[in-house]
Amino acid sequence: MLDIRRLQVLNAVITNGSISAAARTLGYTPSALSQQLSTLEREAGTALLERVGRGVRPTPAGLLLAEHAELLSNQLLRAEAALAELKDGRTGSLSIRYFATAGAALVPPAVAAVRRDFPGVRLSLKLTEPEDPLPSVESGETDFAIVVLPKQGRPAKNVDLFPLLDDPYRAVLPKSHLLASKEVIELADLGGEPWIAIDPLGPCLDILLGACGEAGFTPEFAVECEDYATAQGFIAAGLGVMLIPELGLGSPHPGVVVRPVVRPDVVRCIHAAVAWHARGLPVVRHLVDGLRAASVRPGTTR
Repeated sequence: MLDIRRLQVLNAVITNGSISAAARTLGYTPSALSQQLSTLEREAGTALLERVGRGVRPTPAGLLLAEHAELLSNQLLRAEAALAELKDGRTGSLSIRYFATAGAALVPPAVAAVRRDFPGVRLSLKLTEPEDPLPSVESGETDFAIVVLPKQGRPAKNVDLFPLLDDPYRAVLPKSHLLASKEVIELADLGGEPWIAIDPLGPCLDILLGACGEAGFTPEFAVECEDYATAQGFIAAGLGVMLIPELGLGSPHPGVVVRPVVRPDVVRCIHAAVAWHARGLPVVRHLVDGLRAASVRPGTTR
């Protein structure tokens, strides 16, 4: 097989008109270049140069290989540039998984910034709710995910976790409820109430059930629905109560009241989970920064 470096030497000799001139250009001795050319001629099985006075000129075979050497050198430069862009995170792909309330509040502005500043990176976005996307990041199947963790956290393998936002839960009650006049609701006061549910499984339900257990009861779910907006409609109709994280509240239904809840304080901690193979990419750091910026609520500081 022909060696690209020897082809480049041949091209340099032809361009400079002599072995000695090419040696000065390339920083080699004439004897080293002559050895390279002799090896290349053996590989090609034919003469590539012929002497003319003090210089050389290419044979038809030498001219052919020199033309291909130029093409290969240019292609190699393009390959090196493409590799550098890939290593710098300027090209390639990034798989992102998120849950619904984060998708509505945090993801759009952060992704828009990435697409503006890293246009060569292909983004694959997918809603994973109600499944927890953290296991797919741990396995390397997913590059990046927005995940919900309990306040005390949980171990994660092969993953870097970046805190984004502590999202407190609020008690949501019908306006006609006896507790609606209170400024703050103790979670135990909701122990005998029918509850509205939207999380059939997953970390958010685990946080809710853990808090209720700490308050001394297990909630009895009277209605199941698909999202927080629908849940507020059921609450307004007097069919139950619920804890909803602030990110999920949106514009509260006119028929409900929203109150802080204590004893215990119920909080879901939202993190960016990054697979180890992707943690060094500038595009990932850019995405984390964008998510953190989007998570800052008016009137708050970080």
